[in-house]
Amino acid sequence: MNLLLVEDDPAMRLSLTRSLERRGLRVQAVADGPAALDLWPKSQADVVLLDLSLPGMDGLDVLARGRAAGLRTPVLILTARGTVGDRILGLNVGADDYLPKPFDLDELFARIQALGRRAGTKPPSAAPATPAPSFCGMRHDPDSGAVYHEDEVLELTPREAALLRALLARPGHAIAKERLFELVFAGELDVQLEAIEVVAYRLRKRIAHTGAQLVTLRGLGYLLKAQG
Repeated sequence: MNLLLVEDDPAMRLSLTRSLERRGLRVQAVADGPAALDLWPKSQADVVLLDLSLPGMDGLDVLARGRAAGLRTPVLILTARGTVGDRILGLNVGADDYLPKPFDLDELFARIQALGRRAGTKPPSAAPATPAPSFCGMRHDPDSGAVYHEDEVLELTPREAALLRALLARPGHAIAKERLFELVFAGELDVQLEAIEVVAYRLRKRIAHTGAQLVTLRGLGYLLKAQG
């Protein structure tokens, strides 16, 4: 699935690009309205992620001009302007969905997939379907993002699920705290690195019954191993 990201904040733009590309999306990113209007008709984008607070040309103007030019790509608005009036205005101009900042990356990805399905686009897939690898009876569903233990869905928060998915990808191997922070808190602002410790603490209790152990490696990060 091809994605056009219009976001003026460099850190947010880079973080979102990396996070979404890891999930199988092909992302083209621009920082302002004129660049968006120039690239949009040439990008073959299946979904557009559009920030409203852009320099020089407001995101609503970009959307209105794109629709007036006949561009019918589904548009998902991302913005810190979360009032009801802003949402209604965006939808009336031609937006298909609206997600206020800060947002959860899992929810963003789910909304992108939903818009792609509505437009008849095949959801991103890294390879032909194969059984997900299992560790201590745990596996994750790459389509839904849910994590299962012995065919029962684990009750996890989105952040806990993101952390567990990352650890399940490399059981027995240390993963740096900074890398896990990027995966768990991608797209979120004003979050300190130490917040990953809180998520790890909670996840450790959630999976205690599975036979897996979440180990803290001082100065290195975390790893998942079998108990005992």
